[in-house]
Parts: sequence; structure tokens; C-alpha cells
Amino acid sequence: MAEIIKMPKLGFDMAEGVLVRWVRQVGEPIQKGEILAEIETDKATVEVESHFSGIVLQHLVDPGTSVPVNEPIAVVGAAGEQVSTSSHQSSVTSEQTPAAETTGQSENPITGESAQVDNSSKVENQTSEILKASPLAKKIAREKGVNLGSVVGTGPGGRIVRRDVEAALSQQAAVTSVQPSVASQQPALPVSSYQAPVIPAADESIPTTKLRQAIGRRLVESKTTIPHFYVTHEYKMEALMELRKQVNGYLPDGEKLSVNDFIVKAVALALREFPNLNATLQGDKIIRKGQVNVGVAVTVPGGLMTVVVKDTDQKPLRVISSEIKAMAARAREGKVKPEDVDGSTFSTSNLGMYDVDEFIAIINPPEAAILAIGSAKEVPVVENGQIKIGWRMKATISVDHRVSDGAEAAQFMQALAKYLEEPVRMLV
Repeated sequence: MAEIIKMPKLGFDMAEGVLVRWVRQVGEPIQKGEILAEIETDKATVEVESHFSGIVLQHLVDPGTSVPVNEPIAVVGAAGEQVSTSSHQSSVTSEQTPAAETTGQSENPITGESAQVDNSSKVENQTSEILKASPLAKKIAREKGVNLGSVVGTGPGGRIVRRDVEAALSQQAAVTSVQPSVASQQPALPVSSYQAPVIPAADESIPTTKLRQAIGRRLVESKTTIPHFYVTHEYKMEALMELRKQVNGYLPDGEKLSVNDFIVKAVALALREFPNLNATLQGDKIIRKGQVNVGVAVTVPGGLMTVVVKDTDQKPLRVISSEIKAMAARAREGKVKPEDVDGSTFSTSNLGMYDVDEFIAIINPPEAAILAIGSAKEVPVVENGQIKIGWRMKATISVDHRVSDGAEAAQFMQALAKYLEEPVRMLV
């Protein structure tokens, strides 16, 4: 029986994705779990896996098409199986075809109001289509102001791909760097009468990326609808730093544990004791999540992305570390998998590598809390009336006041200290 592959929902606020390319063509066999297509979301380019084994019988959308979540994109079934195209109609729209081409207006799908359409983007898209450029190449060209007509394509059939646009950008930068400066064109003047030319600084307009727009939408929603409160705690890190040093002495270079790996594990164990913070608010109910899935904020080009370690409380440190490394690498390459970014129940954000004492983070909806982690540093401390050098680290939890209160948050931070200050607990 033929099975339908749908546009997956990759994240809380995803409404649609752009199908970048088909990895498997019609008539090719595919196994469950193999890559069928690549889609582009607000956050990254994601590889979509097939949930079924069989033959790719039909592509229901073309590359470059914007597809709402849960809409059909392909059909997989048995060889020779007949498929009725009328039963798989989709409400997708192509990025290259404006919705109201004849009137110059488009209708807002949420408000129903009409809005003027910028015809210049229509001309640009038509030109890009004639030039056979990939959707990702067109996107980069639009953002960076590159004229695709001057770019030579090196993809299949002379198609312009990402590397061609990046090469054009590098060439433009090189040309700019060798242009004679304004100062060098000025006539020579006696030293006594020389005045430096006044060169007014020009404003620079940089279009925001889809990722930056998505971050903005979600965090505005969070700060305006969630009543945040914050609790900061300072942790003694001597035992953890010593244990990490000993453990890493037995591990190869590519598998050494970071301080953040220990923190993520400690957070997961503490959340088992405080399920109210491993929760989400739905209407007038607090839904305590059965799994502890810790999200880890990762810096990517143009923004921030949260990758998710599933069942963090049940995994050993080495597994947690390897999963974070692999998911962070895919995120930075723009090749995250759907499961990499979906399903977090509590998030962490660590700026310790940037020599940050402390900071506060904004809650990642629909979660109830997030932990902001500063640097572990050697500082002067007072113990038993004596000044000595000790390792200290500050962390701040941001909590939804509709879900919890200050006392519970403070108790959670104390429970976290139990694991960070006695880290051997994480190994047994």
C-alpha cells in the first residue's frame, strides 16, 4: 500500500518549510530511515528521512516550493503500484510564483487583509529560475546582493549552487580590498597645511536571516507572555574540575569531556527531583513531561539553535558528550536532523567559554525554565576564616512564575549543587 510522506514539524513554531532538493528520485528504492529530501526551515537546512521502505512513486512538490507542515510531499510504495494524484493534492505554494501576480496584492493568511507585493522580488525570482540556480544559492544571493547573472554555475547542467555565490562574494571582497583609498588620491600637501580628509561613514543595511527572524518572534513572545523570575547560585567546582581532568586522561582527544557535558548531566538528574520544572503550561494545566530531554543552545552562523539530548538523565557522560558534539556539528553545517532540534523539556545556555561571570536567559517556549551558565574560574574565596584560591561558577535559572515559585527554583539550584560539587554521583 502506498504511503504518504509529509512535511515534518521541526520545532514549536514551525509553520512551513521550503523543499530544497530531492535526494531520492521517482523510481528509486528507499529504506525506512534513509534520506528522501532536504528542506529549509527558519533555522537550518534539514534532511528529511523516509518513514517507510519501498519505491519513490511520486514527488508531490517541486524544489523551491514552500510547504505547510503536515502537507504531503511524496508517495512511497511498492514497485508498479498505481497512485491517484488527485488524492494527494497539497496546498503548497512555490516561492517563485507570487500569489497575486495580476493585481500586485497578496492576502495575509492570518488576518485576511490584502497587502502590496514587491514586484522587484518577482523579477529577481524569474531571472534566478532562468539561470538555473538552486534555492539556497538564490537565498544567499538575495541576502548578500549578488547579481546571479554574473555568476558562473558549476553544478549539474551549469546550475548555480551555493559555492558559486560564495566564490562571487570572495571575488567582490578581493576587488574592493585593492581599490585605491580616498586618501591616496589626494594631492600631496605640505606637512604644515595637511588636513586629513573627512570621509562620512555610510549606513549599512543588512537583511535579517530567517533564523534571526525566528529567534526574534519566539523571544518576543516569551518575554511578553511569560512572567519570568530569576535565581542565581554559585557553585564550588574544584571536585568537578579534578574529576574531569582524571577522566579525560583516559580518553582520546576527540572524546574528551567538557565542563558543559557534566553540567547537562547534572541538570537532568536534578530535574528528576523537580518534575515541576521539567514541564509545560497548557491552558490551566501543568503538563509534567515523562522524559527529561535537555536542550543545549549552540551558536550557529547568524544566530542560535537548541539541540536536544533525549533521555539525558539515563545516558552516561560519554554518550551525552558525543551526541552534543555530533548535533552541534550538524547544526553549524546547516544539516540538522529533525530529531536533533525537537522535543526539549528544559534548556541550557552556556557562555562560560566567553569568560562571562553570569547572565540571564529567556525561556524557550513552551518550556517552563532555562539555565544560564557562566564561566568556571579560579578566584579568591574565604573558607573557615581563611582566604584561598578556589574554582567557582555562577548559574542563573529563569522560571515561568505561572508554573513555579522562587522557593522551588532555589531548591532546584541546591539539588544541582549536590551533583556539581560531588560529581562522582554522576558516575554511579
